[in-house]
Amino acid sequence: MLETTVVVIGGGATGMGTLRDLSMRGVPAILLEQGGIAHGTSSRFHGLLHSGCRYVVNDPESAHECIEENMILRRIGKGCVEVTEGFFVLTPKDDSNFVEPWLKGCDAAGIKVKEITPAEALKLEPNLAPDIQRVFRVPDSCVDGFRLVLHNRMSAERYGGRAYLYHKVEEIKQRNGAICGVTARNLMTGELMEIACRVVVNAAGSWSGEVAAMAGLEAAITPDRGTLVVFNHRFTSRVINRLHPSSDGDIFVPHGSVTILGTTSMPTDRPDDTTPTYPEVTRLLEIGEPLFPKVHEYRILRAFAGTRPLYTPGGASGRKASRNFNVVDHAADGLDGMVSIFGGKLTTYRLMAERVTDDVCRRLKVTTPCRTAEEPLIETPDPAVLARAAKLFPVRALNLMADRLGDDLTKTLQIAEVAAVAAKNTKNTHITDFGGGNPLLCECEMVCLAEVECVARDPSTHSLTDIRLRTRLGMGTCQGTFCSLRSVASLVEHGIPLEFAPADSMCRFLQERWKGLRPVLWGQQAREMEFSRAVYAGILNLDGAMHEQNN
Repeated sequence: MLETTVVVIGGGATGMGTLRDLSMRGVPAILLEQGGIAHGTSSRFHGLLHSGCRYVVNDPESAHECIEENMILRRIGKGCVEVTEGFFVLTPKDDSNFVEPWLKGCDAAGIKVKEITPAEALKLEPNLAPDIQRVFRVPDSCVDGFRLVLHNRMSAERYGGRAYLYHKVEEIKQRNGAICGVTARNLMTGELMEIACRVVVNAAGSWSGEVAAMAGLEAAITPDRGTLVVFNHRFTSRVINRLHPSSDGDIFVPHGSVTILGTTSMPTDRPDDTTPTYPEVTRLLEIGEPLFPKVHEYRILRAFAGTRPLYTPGGASGRKASRNFNVVDHAADGLDGMVSIFGGKLTTYRLMAERVTDDVCRRLKVTTPCRTAEEPLIETPDPAVLARAAKLFPVRALNLMADRLGDDLTKTLQIAEVAAVAAKNTKNTHITDFGGGNPLLCECEMVCLAEVECVARDPSTHSLTDIRLRTRLGMGTCQGTFCSLRSVASLVEHGIPLEFAPADSMCRFLQERWKGLRPVLWGQQAREMEFSRAVYAGILNLDGAMHEQNN
């Protein structure tokens, strides 16, 4: 049996942030996550780091928290944040009377807003609709949810924190009205893990109601489903918001090489209700047209959906429910040692983690102050290491790769250097042609073999999908058509086994991609899908006729 002081349930941004905060304050802690990196809501949003402008009229407390955390995350999470700024745009379809209370709300929340003329805005964003009425510059930014969770994990592990992925909690143990441990199942092996602890932190997001129920508690958590659309190019350099009360489909976010439109808001009774639908996609396109009139002409890469963990003790739902968060100590409910963090949003994850860690530390009489707002998640790369890496990695992608890898940069570089020496010694001209043993496997996201190999060797990696979540392999324009084949083949060639056989690993990867492609199969996307299907069927015979080849 493992022993620790605190078990954190849920490995999204808030859970990993809590593990990091506890570990930095010297509190022994273990985190349990039922899926892979950013399995839940933290990877299923539009990638917007809120300035708070969206909440200034109806939820001023959230607005104030957002602008403060926005500035903190820009400082501590430079590898996860792209500082883009944002526009709030009034279109002819919007009520101009909303502008005045919105501006007063921004001023009250301390958010700096500057109006520019539509002509100036169109020079900066030429794809915007030519009939826009008013435009305001705001400090919105973009954040990579996958990377944010990963970097929090890296930071936590540096301070002794332990995170177990693919471990689902099956029992929260109590003795005389107090927490004494948990039982979790390893979903890859089926084995049970017993952990003795004094405190359990419920940071399971949309699943937090189910976790509370497991401990015999009631929690007013309403999963709220949101669908988003990903376009295959970046047609805006800034976050573009419609200037009206929060509604569906009114935010466009540039994210790496793509643009994301979202989102919808619909109550659901399942936290894992994440399959998008064709009607949701067509509706989003219709709503997005007043901002970008050619939105129907752009190629869509895929659609995806996630669920928000709305805390609804008063019965509010959907857009009417607050996006604020609540820390609940369940000692008042008769269970000592159980603390839950309900509601909130990704932008305020660090503050949520700080508040729940403060509560835990008061209980444990730990007086070490929180430092998560001051210390960077990962260290700035050493220039000497970057200089070595520039010889073996694509120069154009060097900073991107360094941001992505975080603490694994040096380890990945060592793999590439060993491969370069081996390629030189064997005089393998084929390999040398691709960069001294470190070929580029994914052109869309600029991912090299050494990076894939480093992630594949991590004990928490079981599948090609796990590699995708950490490297963005297969998340670009080709949606894995070429890089998935190259990656599986390279791992086999280098003797690095995954949990599943190569063909099975490919099928699982493709099935995950297919879920997002199915709702957008028309026009250019349908042609691209047929091309991909032909590639898979022709090379791996994955079209259901494999038995014919065996015969």
